[in-house]
Amino acid sequence: MKNIVFLILVGALCGAAAIFVPRYLDEYRKSVGERSVVYIPPGSTYGEMLDSLSKAVGNMDSFEKVAQRASLERNFRPGRYQVTPEKTNKELVRMLQHGWESPMMLTLSGNIRSLEKLSGILGRRLAADSAEFMDYLSKPEVWEENGFGKETFMAMFIPNTYEVYWTITPEKLVSRMKKEYDKFWNGERRAKADSIGLSPVEVSILASIVCEETNYTPEMPKVAGVYMNRLERGMKLDADPTVKFALGDPSIRRILFRHLEVDSPYNTYKHEGLPPGPITIPGVKGIDAVLDYQNHNFLYFCANSNMDGTHKFARTLSEHNRNAREYQAALNRLKIR
Repeated sequence: MKNIVFLILVGALCGAAAIFVPRYLDEYRKSVGERSVVYIPPGSTYGEMLDSLSKAVGNMDSFEKVAQRASLERNFRPGRYQVTPEKTNKELVRMLQHGWESPMMLTLSGNIRSLEKLSGILGRRLAADSAEFMDYLSKPEVWEENGFGKETFMAMFIPNTYEVYWTITPEKLVSRMKKEYDKFWNGERRAKADSIGLSPVEVSILASIVCEETNYTPEMPKVAGVYMNRLERGMKLDADPTVKFALGDPSIRRILFRHLEVDSPYNTYKHEGLPPGPITIPGVKGIDAVLDYQNHNFLYFCANSNMDGTHKFARTLSEHNRNAREYQAALNRLKIR
């Protein structure tokens, strides 16, 4: 009987271990993976490189002996390296000599309203600093050789997550983004753009306005439809986000009449048609919302007075003014000036 009880206990413990160990190993591997990523910036000295490695290499004395024999001091490359326990010292040395970096994931997302903001994001994530990126992204020859101008260049960057090397240069990154842009604007999307009478860049410009108007994805095609209706009728877009862009202040929560007087080609209350370029790098959902915009008869929309992030749509100006008064009253109640 005692033997039976013992076997049951052992079986139960083994079963628990079978559940616990994989979870533990997953956490362990994750923590080891985070600790074992080594960054060696361009311009690092040999001593600085060794200091960086010491956080991930168990026995530095042994490693340095192998490194010395291989003359690593005279020949190592900057990069982002994954130093895993199974790698031998010889393999680590060869990895550093040849620059066999581990790729990383670079995500472009959120409201990127300028090349300065884009350069800042890239400079924080990659080896080249923001000034290097800004210097390269601001060159007219770079815009032109990729088929864009100063105002439209940001349309080339498609928000997504990309696998890149940490040491990728500004030049190579732009080349990669152009390839991704061409891949994104495949035959199907270009055909859709042609069918609605817009070029890919014009789609991106309109999508940037749509993305600034609403964060509620299901509503994007409807908002895009309003702007398409205005364009087709020769109406001004009267888009508040373009005024904020012209003023250089996206934090404005309430557009006033004095704001509408700003002298800028981006002020769509003064100028007909699309602005010269995107006011932000539009997301994929915004671009596709324009390409598949909703056909309807609405010409106006206004933020919902319940402040839930949705909008009320109207066919007539009188109906729109009624919705606008409700929204203005809500702003007054909340003391938003």
